[in-house]
Amino acid sequence: MAINITEDKRAEIRHRADIVEIISERIVLKKAGKDFVGLCPFHSEKTPSFTVSPGKQIYHCFGCGAGGDVFSFMMKYDGVGFSEAVSEIARRYGIDLPTRSMTPQQKKNISEKQLLFDINHQVMNYYRTQLADRLIGETAREYLQQRGFNRKVIDEFELGFAPEGWDKLIHFIRKSNIPLSIAEKTGLIIPKENKGYYDRFRNRIIFPILDEKRRVIGFGGRVLDDSKPKYLNSPESPIYHKGHSLYGVHASKDRCRETETVFIVEGYFDLISLHQHGFTNSVATLGTALTVEHVRLLKRGFARKAYLVFDSDAAGVKAAHRSIPIFMDESVSAAVVVLPKGYDPDSYLHKMGAKAFQEATDHALGMIDFLIESAVLQYGLTIEGKLRILSEISDPLSRISDSVTRSIYIRHVADRINVEEAAVAEKIRSVVSRIRQVKHHQDNRAQNPPKTESISRSCSSPTTSDDLRLEKQIVSMMLKYPKILPQVEKSGAMNYFQDKDLKNLGQMIFTRTSHDENEFSDLMNQLEDDVLRQLLASLAISDECWDQKSCENLLFQFIQSQKRKRQPLISRIKAAEESNDQELLLQLLKEKQEQAVTR
Repeated sequence: MAINITEDKRAEIRHRADIVEIISERIVLKKAGKDFVGLCPFHSEKTPSFTVSPGKQIYHCFGCGAGGDVFSFMMKYDGVGFSEAVSEIARRYGIDLPTRSMTPQQKKNISEKQLLFDINHQVMNYYRTQLADRLIGETAREYLQQRGFNRKVIDEFELGFAPEGWDKLIHFIRKSNIPLSIAEKTGLIIPKENKGYYDRFRNRIIFPILDEKRRVIGFGGRVLDDSKPKYLNSPESPIYHKGHSLYGVHASKDRCRETETVFIVEGYFDLISLHQHGFTNSVATLGTALTVEHVRLLKRGFARKAYLVFDSDAAGVKAAHRSIPIFMDESVSAAVVVLPKGYDPDSYLHKMGAKAFQEATDHALGMIDFLIESAVLQYGLTIEGKLRILSEISDPLSRISDSVTRSIYIRHVADRINVEEAAVAEKIRSVVSRIRQVKHHQDNRAQNPPKTESISRSCSSPTTSDDLRLEKQIVSMMLKYPKILPQVEKSGAMNYFQDKDLKNLGQMIFTRTSHDENEFSDLMNQLEDDVLRQLLASLAISDECWDQKSCENLLFQFIQSQKRKRQPLISRIKAAEESNDQELLLQLLKEKQEQAVTR
């Protein structure tokens, strides 16, 4: 069956849904007066400009202009279609959706992604039953016990076991009536060269990978001995992208939001150890280096500060070095927890305990300090070593946007390696200058792209900034002070509007059946154009307050201004008539007609 979403049903869902609750599950929001604010999830920023209004049930970013209702947010943030967004919100709030019979083509077009989620969920349960089986899972359970993991954390992360054999999972898939060709897309089974399939995971502890919505997107598997490869992961699929996914995010997101911090590790067992020892604001990468997408996910949805807890060997230090520039570029605070040599987070926690790990966290080095100390350790303080340290540290220092903070670190580096501060500052200035030149070149290209044929969507004739400002204020006034609507209509103010989008919004406001100032989301429901949705959100969420007098003053100011601008043309027409200049008269009348069309 397919859902049948009527306008009334959309309105019911929107009114029942809590836009703050839904958005705060994806980004960190803080109360600011009657609204909530946070960092925009749709562009990179340091200062929160993303505002959510619970009263109006809309959101708007004053930085990039994104705006809309709860449906448009989910569509944009989660990358889903309108029907999927409506269905998910309806399920969440217990609202039944009417359905209609699907055509054969609609049946054929059932979401492949949802089918893959369902298959993965069934397979996760299969692996869990294998781990729980008295005989089949005995060795795996003993292994987990020897590693120090208790029943609670095993259940929390829904660990399982893939038994030995080439076709154990395939038998389960067939028994479950799952097409093998579809199961192949999950990466759980692999096609043979000639014919048939075989299981990807065999004789391994299984780690289901869940996203923040607790959907099973993939799996990881570890052998029970020292055979290679030690770890095996699901391949990329329509629902699993390791560069965008983090292990344990489903179990850590709430604690991350509470503390505004997150621990980042590299391994499955490292992550599970952290959770078992009480550090439940922890996630792990999935066999890949930390990416920009990982940092943005954490920054926008869960935490403001990250603690990198990588292995203390050369590979772990290298991973930290690769990650730090990403945090700096995304303006996210980060620190590096340095563990004693020979330890990884899992072994350190099981041997030294949670208290020792917390002490290590309390002494975590900031990004720049870590880079300085690791460079000193690697290169030493010989003349050549100092030159290499400066070369390595100059790029990270140049990424610090605040000049005061940068100058403090320059002095710190100079003192640490015993080099003149002016020399370090000059080195950093040269790098900053080079970066600015590159950025300037990129900005010029962005502002002056190759000329292409384009048509302006907003204005059929040039609009001054004052005109545009007044037109926006009038529409905002109409939204927030509906008592003025009869007077706006009587004055004919809309006839003077030059911005077509604002004029369309104004005319839609006149046709609303309800003029409750908090029913903005219903008006948004009528808009199909994303640009109009964003424009409406920005006008509805602005801080301007209106009363009868201020509304009348604005209307008078706008109309008088427009009349003054049009008066010279009328005078010129009158003069042309008096002088009997027919050619000029025709030209002026044509110009007047064009003005009338734009209004």
